[in-house]
Amino acid sequence: MAEPEFSARGVRIARWPRSLTRAGEVRIEDGRLALLTSYGSEIDSAPVTAVRAGRPWFAKADETVATVNGTRYRLTLRDGDPDRDRNRDHDSESHASGRFLAALKKAARRS
Repeated sequence: MAEPEFSARGVRIARWPRSLTRAGEVRIEDGRLALLTSYGSEIDSAPVTAVRAGRPWFAKADETVATVNGTRYRLTLRDGDPDRDRNRDHDSESHASGRFLAALKKAARRS
């Protein structure tokens, strides 16, 4: 089994206004984005070319918004470093949300 292109655990996944999981997983593998609960059950998934994602101006550095199959999800991807999470002046690529957006873009170009 191939290694996923991107995987983050401990992700808070919310669908406005409700939180679906506080310790979920976001995975990009084989050209698909999957949102999973902490138990590994699939919340939603789609080909990366059909997913829209970005960071709105009002979002914190660790948050991103992804639209999967027409449903908007707010993803809070923590690095595990509280000092880094508090500092919003660092390069977005060094943060988990920036790495997620970069991995999604790279996977979409491959597909």
